[in-house]
Amino acid sequence: MILLTVLFLCIISTYSASVKGHTTGPSLNNDKLYKFAYSAEVYVDRVKASLQESAGYRISSGVDVNLLWRNPDNDDDQLIKITIRDVQVENVNERPAAKNIFKGKSTEKIIGKEYLEALQRPIVLELVRGKVKNFYSYENEPGFTQNIKRGLASLFQLQLHSGAAREVDISGKCNTTYNVRQDQVTKIKALDSCEIEKQGFTTHNQILDVSTKATSATIYVLEDSFIKSIKAEENFVLLLNSRRKTGAKIVSKQRLELKSVQAGPGLIAGKQVTSVIKTLDSSYIAMPLVAEPVKSECKKCPSLSEHWQSIREHMYPEKLSKTEAARSFLSFIQNIRKATKEEILQIIRSENKELLPQVVDAVTFAQTPASLETMLEFLDFKDASTSTLQERFLYACGFASHPSEMLLKSLTAKFKGDIANEEIRETLVIVMGALIRKLCDREGCKLPAVVEAKRLILNRLEKAKKDDNVRMYLLALKNALVPEAIPLLLKYAESEEGPISNLAATALQRYDPSFLTKEVKETMNRIYHQNRKVHEKTVRTTAAAIILNSNPSYMEVKNILLSIGELPLEMNKYMLSMIQDILHFEMPSSKTVRQVLKDMRAHNYDRFSKTGSSSAYSGYITRGPDVSSTYSLDILYSGSGILRRSNMNIHIFNRNAELHASQVVIEAQGLESIIAATPDEGEENLDSFAGMSAILFDVQLRPVTFFQGYGDLMSKMFSATGDPINVVKGLLLLTDYSQEIQLQCGPRASAEFLGGRAIDISGGMEFSLWYRESKTNVKNRVAMFIAGNTEVDSFFVKTGMETTLEVETTLDFISTVQFSEYPFLVCMQMDRVESPFRRYVTKYESLPSGRRYTARRGKAELLAGNEYPLHQENSNMCRKVFAAKSDSSSNWF
Repeated sequence: MILLTVLFLCIISTYSASVKGHTTGPSLNNDKLYKFAYSAEVYVDRVKASLQESAGYRISSGVDVNLLWRNPDNDDDQLIKITIRDVQVENVNERPAAKNIFKGKSTEKIIGKEYLEALQRPIVLELVRGKVKNFYSYENEPGFTQNIKRGLASLFQLQLHSGAAREVDISGKCNTTYNVRQDQVTKIKALDSCEIEKQGFTTHNQILDVSTKATSATIYVLEDSFIKSIKAEENFVLLLNSRRKTGAKIVSKQRLELKSVQAGPGLIAGKQVTSVIKTLDSSYIAMPLVAEPVKSECKKCPSLSEHWQSIREHMYPEKLSKTEAARSFLSFIQNIRKATKEEILQIIRSENKELLPQVVDAVTFAQTPASLETMLEFLDFKDASTSTLQERFLYACGFASHPSEMLLKSLTAKFKGDIANEEIRETLVIVMGALIRKLCDREGCKLPAVVEAKRLILNRLEKAKKDDNVRMYLLALKNALVPEAIPLLLKYAESEEGPISNLAATALQRYDPSFLTKEVKETMNRIYHQNRKVHEKTVRTTAAAIILNSNPSYMEVKNILLSIGELPLEMNKYMLSMIQDILHFEMPSSKTVRQVLKDMRAHNYDRFSKTGSSSAYSGYITRGPDVSSTYSLDILYSGSGILRRSNMNIHIFNRNAELHASQVVIEAQGLESIIAATPDEGEENLDSFAGMSAILFDVQLRPVTFFQGYGDLMSKMFSATGDPINVVKGLLLLTDYSQEIQLQCGPRASAEFLGGRAIDISGGMEFSLWYRESKTNVKNRVAMFIAGNTEVDSFFVKTGMETTLEVETTLDFISTVQFSEYPFLVCMQMDRVESPFRRYVTKYESLPSGRRYTARRGKAELLAGNEYPLHQENSNMCRKVFAAKSDSSSNWF
C-alpha cells in the first residue's frame, strides 16, 4: 500500500511538472518577446559617504528576451536570445549642465560607433536547470562590450530551490547561496571565493597594507516561473590599515525590470544545440562566461622621459625630506612600471650624480622584470666607483614591498661573483637575509632560490674564520630569522666575545617568542648568570631581555631579581629600570614579575635602592583605534660613566600584526683609558670602538662605525667637525597595493594605494675631555606621502577617486652625560617638532576627449610638537644638567 502511494505521488508530480513546463529554472513561454528595462550603475566614493555625492555613471538600455529552442527531451534545457537596444549613458547622480560631461553628446559619440554596434548585437544563452551552460557571442567583438553582455547574461542564472552551489559567471567560479521564499529568490555570492585570473599585489607587512571587504547580493522577483524584476548590488570596500578613515568604496548596481510581453518569433526546430546555433547565425561561437581581462591604453600620457623632466627638480638630495619628493617618487614608480627596459636605461645613463641615486631608488622599487633587468645591466659590482649607487639599489631591494624569487636569485648570483667593495659585499648578504624572511613570510621558504640562499649563508658562517665575515653572516641571519639559524646563533652568543657575541644575542632577540625553545632560554640564563664564562654587560642585558620577553617562568624571574645587587654598578641600575618598565608598561611578563615581588627576598629596599645613571623606559607615541605606536629608550653606562649603549626603538602595531619601524643603537666600548678609569668585569680587553646600528621597517641595515681603535679615536676627536654621520638617506616605498576588481555589471575596477617615505636618519657622538661630557644625538627626519586611486575604467568613460595624505616631521633623541663628578648627570630627551599634515580627496569623471568633471575637498592642519615623557628621575636629572651648563657658561672667565 505504501509503495503504491509513493508511486502515485511520483506520477502526479511528473504530470504537474510537464503541464507547468520548466520546473528547476526560469521558464519562458513559446512565441513571446519579453521586453525589459535594464540599467547598470557604478559609484566611487569615500567609505562612509552617501551615494548621492559619488562619482560614477549609468548605462541604461532596453533588453529583449525570447525563447529560441527547448530541448524536446528535456524542458530544463533551453536556448534564449538576449538583445540590448536603445543604449544611453548618463551621470549616476544629477549634475548641473556645466558639470555634466555627457551633456550634448549622443550615445554614439560617447561610446563610439563600433562599440555601440557590438553592444547591440544579440547573444544566446543555453540554460540548463537555470544555470548558464553556454554563452554564445561573436568572436571579434571588443572585450569590453563582451563583458557588459556577460554581466547581463549572469543575471539570468537562477536556482529555484534553496541551497548552496558553486557557479560560474562573470565573476569567476564562486560559492553561491540561494534562499527561496514563494516568488522571491535571494542569491548571495561569496566574492572572496571566486576563482578568476587576478592581477596585482599587496604589501609585505599587514600594517602597511590595505584591507578589503566585498559583498554581492541579487534579489529576483518571479511571476509565472519567469523573471519579473532583478536587483543586484556589489560593494567593494578598501581601507588603509594604518588609517582606516582613509579608504574607498566601489558600488556596482544592476536592475532588470519586465515592462511588457509581446508576440515574438517562433521556436527553431532541432534536436541539438549546435545545429540550432548554426541555423541562427554561423558566426556565433561558445565563449567563457567568466570576464576576460581588459585594460584601456592611455593615449595622451607623457613618456617616461617627459614625466621625469617634470618632477626632476623635487628629487635633489637637499629636498628629500619634503613631501613633494615623496609624491614625485611615487608617480615616477607608477610610470616606470609601464616602461620598457630601454626607456628606463635612457634616463639612468643620461642623469647626473646628484639625482642618479634617487632614480635608482625608484627603478628598483618598481619591482618589474624590466626594472630589475635594467639595474642588473647598469650596475657593475666589480667597479668600486659606483658603490653609492650599488648600496642604494641593494637597500631598495631589502625594503621591497613584494619581492620576487627572481630578485633573490639575482642577488645570490651577484654575491657569488666578484665584488670590488667589501662594504657592498656585506650589504648584499644582509639584504639577501631580508628577502629570505619576506619570501618565507609568504610561504615561499621552499622556493629553490630561498633554499639556496639560506644554505649559502649558513654554510659560509660555519666556515668563516675572520671576525668581519662572521659579523657579516650574523647580520644576514638577523634579517632572515630562519629557525635553522638558532643553534648557530646560540653558539656565537655564548662562546664568542665583544661585538660578535652581542650581535648573535640581538639576532635571537628579534625572533618571535614561539621560536625560543627551552634550549634557547637555558643558554640565555647561562649567559646572564655567567655560569660558564664571564660576559660583558651588553650581552648579559640582552640575554635578560630575551628571557623576560618570552613567557619566563617564576624561577627565571626570581633568579634575575635576586641577581640585582651582585651585578656591576650600572648594570644593577639598568636591570632595575627594566623590571620597573615591565611593570609600568604592563608587558606580558608583568604578571609573573608581580608574583615574584611578593617574596621579600626578591623585593626589598636594599635591592631596589641601587643608584646609577642607566635606565630603560617605554611609552606610547600614539594610541588609536587602527594602530598604536610605542617608543622605548634604554641607556647603559660603564662603571666609569661612559656610554656603553643607547637604544631607541619605535614599534607600530594593531590587533593582528606588528612592525619594528625603527631602531637606532649607538654603542661604545674600551674608552675607559681616556679618563684613566677601570673597565668593568669582562670588558678589560675590548678595543676602543664607537658605532651606530639601525633597523628600519624590520630590515637591519649595515652598521656604521664612528671610530675603531685608540689611534682612530684620537684622530677623529681632534679633527671632529661636530657634523652628524648619515645612517640612511633616501626614498622608500612602503605601502604598495594594487588590485584589479571585476564588477558584475561588466567593467573592471582598479584600486591602487602607494605610500612613500623620504627618510634622513643621522646620528653623532660628541666626546669632550675638557668639559668631561659626552653627547649622542639621533635625528630622524621623515616626509610621508600616501596616494590612493580607485577607478572604474569603461573605455569610453573613467570615474574614480584619488586620496592623498602628506606629513613632514622630525624626531630627535638626545642623550647628554656629564661625568665631572659622581654620580654622573644623565639627561635624555625625545622631541618631535611641529608637523604639517594635509589630506585631500578628489572625485572625477572623464571622457577620452578630455572633458572632465572634478570635485576636490581638502584639510590642512598643524600637529603640535611634543616632548615625550620619560621617567621622573630623568626629568630631575635634566634640570641639573641644564642648570650646570648655565652655571659653567656664566663663570667661564
